[in-house]
Amino acid sequence: MESKREAAKSERRQRIIVAARELIRETGDAGLSMRALAARAGVSLATPYNLFGSKRAVLLAVLEDIKGFGHRFASYGTLNPLDKLLRAAELAISYYEKDPVFYRVLWTSVLAAAGAEERDAIFNPKRQAFWIRLLDEASAAGLLMEGIDTNLLLRSLDYSFRSVMLHWVIGEIEVENLQAAAGLGYALALRGAASAEGQALLTERVFAFQRALSEGTAPKKGAVAEEVS
Repeated sequence: MESKREAAKSERRQRIIVAARELIRETGDAGLSMRALAARAGVSLATPYNLFGSKRAVLLAVLEDIKGFGHRFASYGTLNPLDKLLRAAELAISYYEKDPVFYRVLWTSVLAAAGAEERDAIFNPKRQAFWIRLLDEASAAGLLMEGIDTNLLLRSLDYSFRSVMLHWVIGEIEVENLQAAAGLGYALALRGAASAEGQALLTERVFAFQRALSEGTAPKKGAVAEEVS
């Protein structure tokens, strides 16, 4: 059972995470002031440093405070590995759709030349391992061409995703079209690395995302996979 001391520490951590999200949303700046953060959370200035260690660690905790991701992703276990990849991207973007102000501010900072701390928080080793595992599953299932380097493939997927985020930040993509725009980029990049079997699956996904973008409407959650299944 969690001790009273540990429970109090967890409660302070959560207050700091909530305060950080609120400050980022309100100020339009992901470069958190630890003094302002402590004041908003109602803790001493030393507390965020004692509990997290750095501003980057606070930001990482904010990003990881996404309720239900693991449970929701686990429900995709019966899908083929390529569709699991597309659903993982869809699930991640669903959090952006729920809180677009916060994530637009965050991505504005990520894409800035001085945004190294924010980039490191998003593109962290835990995230890297998650996506590499999915790509390795696709490779093991024979859905990728033999010899494809999954680390380099992930880098290409990230390039595509960052491009979509850039166009969202500058207002050229509406939040309701993020799913289809990111999905099309992923499906095209994955198809280029796919085996014949994988290409057959992804061709249908490509055209489904393309239709959604051409019609200017966002696909319903999971609708692309359901449409072509």
